[in-house]
Amino acid sequence: MSDDLFDIKIGNFYFKNPIALAPMGGITDSHFANEFAKNAGLVILGGYNLDAATQQAASEMVKRGRKEFISDEPLKLIENALKSTKTNSVVAINVRSSTLEPLIEAAKIAKDANTIIEIDAHCRQPEMTKLGVGEALLHDLTKLQSMIREVKTTGAIVSVKVRANVIDNVKMAKAIEDAGSDILHVDAMKEGSGADMEAIKNIRDATRLLLIGNNSITDFEAAKEMFTRGADIVSIGRGLIEDPSLITTLVKEVTLLQNEIGWYNSPKHVCRGEGDLRGLAFCCLPVKPCPVHSNIKKIGLSAKEFADIKMEFAKGTPLEYGDSTCFGSLVWCCKITKMCPLRDGVLETIGLPDAEYMKLKKQLADYILDHPKVTGK
Repeated sequence: MSDDLFDIKIGNFYFKNPIALAPMGGITDSHFANEFAKNAGLVILGGYNLDAATQQAASEMVKRGRKEFISDEPLKLIENALKSTKTNSVVAINVRSSTLEPLIEAAKIAKDANTIIEIDAHCRQPEMTKLGVGEALLHDLTKLQSMIREVKTTGAIVSVKVRANVIDNVKMAKAIEDAGSDILHVDAMKEGSGADMEAIKNIRDATRLLLIGNNSITDFEAAKEMFTRGADIVSIGRGLIEDPSLITTLVKEVTLLQNEIGWYNSPKHVCRGEGDLRGLAFCCLPVKPCPVHSNIKKIGLSAKEFADIKMEFAKGTPLEYGDSTCFGSLVWCCKITKMCPLRDGVLETIGLPDAEYMKLKKQLADYILDHPKVTGK
């Protein structure tokens, strides 16, 4: 499988597919990854406890039945784990520390090993949070931002794993992006059960960071739902313990989808109230009352400016065609999975495959959201 099939990259890392092995303390080590995640696009090892305080906290957690990685030489443990992970996937290490220096050292190890470092701002176990580690960092965004900036000085690619709905999701996402993180890994946990898809959507609209969605991914329908809300990658944790073939199955299904429609995580339409801002690529000309107006306001565009941007992109591309469509151009047409004889007739006439049409729509979505007027706000 080509690493560019999905066109997912950050820094010098290219992900062969959008399925990841999530970190699980005391579980996700090289042996677990080698056995169950050979096909994953991203393998995240850990979480690893780096300093004496987090090691002690981990020991207390183990006493009450939780699994944890405990070592007198945690940095050596990480180095050995990276050397023992046999995969052509991108690899990351998830780490916790109550002090900065071990994080810096772990980031240097990650960079030297051509892997990603992931800061754990997710763990909610009281032994960790009372140290100001894990989820506690979300209640001190200034400290988390400082930590991200310091770790970034090593030159490593940085991910931050968080738990949704602990604080304001949008404020959290913007703070992490502003601090210089490259990746945001979100456990979309909500009260009760299941994943909070609205949280993923709102975070997607708030940031252009590479977004990993996590929680309750037990089959492809769940993964696809998270993709349509804006996740670039979905990570699998407990579901893999219950179904050891889950990652292999998800990779197969998402590869089939990408080959078929060309944009595996294409958003829902915004007119349904479920689509994130990338769905503006599928919107009609804004000439009647419709949710398109409230969505373009979010990115600081008037109806005319939005229309001009879309027509500007269409020039010289196949999206320029379509006199027989509702608004005279494919640039205004909807998602390929929605039935439309007018659109499909034009695609057939100009010989544009469905997947190529959707790839152009993805480029259009990026063009809209990366437009100077939008990014300058």
